Amino acid sequence: MATTSWTRRVATLVRRVLAPGRATPGRGGTAARPPQTTAGRAPADFTGNVRTSYAPRLDGEADPGEIVWTWVPFEEDPSRGKDRPVLVIGRDTTCLLALMLSSKDHTATTPGGQRPGQRWLDLGTGAWDPRRRPSEVRLDRVLRIDPRRVRREGAVLDRARFDLIARSRPGSRS
Repeated sequence: MATTSWTRRVATLVRRVLAPGRATPGRGGTAARPPQTTAGRAPADFTGNVRTSYAPRLDGEADPGEIVWTWVPFEEDPSRGKDRPVLVIGRDTTCLLALMLSSKDHTATTPGGQRPGQRWLDLGTGAWDPRRRPSEVRLDRVLRIDPRRVRREGAVLDRARFDLIARSRPGSRS
């Protein structure tokens, strides 16, 4: 069991080092092209009802309830994107379903704070951000993430905040 965990960690580290065209995790850089799936393109955003579950396991794999880092395509131009933390909230066949996090204040009432149609919820601080900046989670965009493209575990979100997010999302079921 310990050997399997160690082997998995080494394999994850090797993938991170050898993965071309990606921003450094946690640095907020942009990448000119999305990570490729077996179909040759990044998975599209998920539409429909999400069955949320809270099942974090510190096993090197991304599980619902964990905040991990991955490449997220921009809505306005999916060929570009940014490396950012995401909260895994469930699964869809072979993909993880996740909500993106941001340290930018989107819930502010100042002009430009929140774009029309977007819904954000204050999340607070956590170990997913090395600088411990307050984060917000976007509730209205569910990302489909190839689990092989997750590059590191950031933190396990506590159950109370996870449940608050699940209740706040439109079309979410537990």
